[in-house]
Amino acid sequence: MGLLLGTTYAQTTEEIVEKIVTEANDNSQLEVLAHELMDVIGPRLVGTPQQMKAHEWAVDTFNEWGIEAENEKWGQWEGWERGITHVDLIEPRVVSLSGMQLAWSPSTKNGGVKAEVVHIPMWEDEADFNAWLPSVKGKIVLVSQPQVTGRPDYNWEEFATEESFEKMKQERSDQREAWNDNLDKTGFNSRTIISELEKAGAVGIIQSYWSRGFGANKIFSARTENIPMIDLSLEDYGLLWRLAEYGDKPVIKLVAESKKLGKVGTFNTIATIPGTEKPDEYIILSAHFDSWDGGTGATDNGTGTITMMETARILKEVYPNPKRTIIVGLWGSEEQGLNGSRAYVEDHPEIVDNVQALFNQDNGTGRVVNISGQGFLHSYDYLGSWLEAVPGDITQHIETTFPGVPGGGGSDYASFVAAGAPAFSLSSLSWSYWNYTWHTNLDTYDKIVFDDVRNNVILTAILTYMASEDPETTSRERAVLPINPRNGEQRTWPTPRSPNRDGGN
Repeated sequence: MGLLLGTTYAQTTEEIVEKIVTEANDNSQLEVLAHELMDVIGPRLVGTPQQMKAHEWAVDTFNEWGIEAENEKWGQWEGWERGITHVDLIEPRVVSLSGMQLAWSPSTKNGGVKAEVVHIPMWEDEADFNAWLPSVKGKIVLVSQPQVTGRPDYNWEEFATEESFEKMKQERSDQREAWNDNLDKTGFNSRTIISELEKAGAVGIIQSYWSRGFGANKIFSARTENIPMIDLSLEDYGLLWRLAEYGDKPVIKLVAESKKLGKVGTFNTIATIPGTEKPDEYIILSAHFDSWDGGTGATDNGTGTITMMETARILKEVYPNPKRTIIVGLWGSEEQGLNGSRAYVEDHPEIVDNVQALFNQDNGTGRVVNISGQGFLHSYDYLGSWLEAVPGDITQHIETTFPGVPGGGGSDYASFVAAGAPAFSLSSLSWSYWNYTWHTNLDTYDKIVFDDVRNNVILTAILTYMASEDPETTSRERAVLPINPRNGEQRTWPTPRSPNRDGGN
C-alpha cells in the first residue's frame, strides 16, 4: 500500500521535508522546553502539584503556538507533595548523607526523628527472626542488601585482573543468594517485612536500590503507613551498614517533610491541529507526561514529551492545514499502569477506531534506532513508504521489523495496539538508560542529548506529515502471531485493560 507520488506531490513533499529539517535545526525550542519542564517545574509524580503545573504549562505553551489544547480529566489519585529531606549522621561522627524520602511516604513529626540505625542480621530460622523483631523498636532499620562494590562492571572489566573480577562477581552472587535465603526464613518478602518492622515499632526505614551506575539509585514508592521511608545513596548506605555491622551504633537525625493532599484530579493534556480533508482520521503524537520524582524525569519521559511538543510546533509552522487531524497526547499516570492512555482509549473509541497512526517515544534521550510493525500485517507498506521521505542521515540508524509482534506493555502505545489501532514505538538508543537514568535520582536535564532528540523530532514530524498526506487509510489487518518458543503455545494479541481511575499509592 505504498504512496502513489506524482511529480508535483513529490516536489511538495521534498519542500515540506526541507522546511521541517530547517525549522528543527535553526529554530529549535527543545532546550527551552526542557529547561521549563525539568528545571523549573521538576518531577511530575502523579497526584502532585508539580504534575498539575506541568499540565497547565503544556496547555499554555501549545496555545502560544496557536494550537488548541486542554487538560482532560480521566480520574483521581491520592495527592501528595514532597518537602525537605535531611539525613544527618550524628554518631560516631557528624556528616550529612545523601538521601531522599520515597514517593507518598509519611513525614516525620515534631521536627524529625533521632535514632540508632540497625541492619537486618542473618537468622537461623523464623523463630530467630521473631526473637530479633522486638529489638527494632525505636530504631531506624536498613532493609536493602548491601553491595559488594560501588563500581559498575565496566570499571572492573577495564581495570581489574580477570581473577579479581570473577571473584567479585561470585561474591556478589553468593551474597544475593544468602540474602534471599535469609529473607525466606522470616516467612515474609521484601515488601511485607517492612510492614512487620513498622508494627514492631521501627521509627524509620532506609533502603538503597543501586542501579549499578555511579551515583544512580532507583527511586520507587513507599510501603509504610505512619513512618518515613528513605532511599539512601549506595555510598552512604554502605557506610551506615558497616557502622551497624561492626557495632559502632550509628545514630542519625532524619527530617522528612511531606503533605498528604487527599484525592486530586488526574489529567491528560490533549492538543489538536484539525484536519482539513479527513478531519475524522487521526495521527497521534504520544508520550507520557508523568514521572517518578527521584530526579526530574528528563529521559523518562521528558525527552518523549518535548519531542512530541516540538514536533507539533514545527508542523503548525510549516504544515498548518494537515489533511488528517493531528493530536498530541501527553498521558498522565503511565508509571502507575498506563492509566492515562487507557482512559483515553476507553473514553474516545471514535478516535481510536479512526487512528491512521500513532507514534510513541518513551525510552530515553537517544536517537531512534528501532521501529516494529507491532504485528500489523501491512505495516511495512505504509511505514516503509513514509520512511522513504526521511533523510538518510536519520534512517541509516534505524532497524525495522515487519510485521513484528505486539509488545511494549510498559508504554502507552500498548493501550492503542490492544484496541486494534496501528500504534508504533520509536525506540531509542540506550545511552545507559536502564542503569543510569530510568527511575533514578540522576534523571535530570544534563542527561539529555539534544542532537539525538532533534533527530527524533525530524523523524516524527516527517512520519506524521507523510501519514497525514497518505491517500490511503492504513490497514489494521493483524498478522498471525508466531508460536511462543518458551511454552510452545500460540502467541495472542493483547486485550484492552481498564485504567485505574481512582488510584492511590
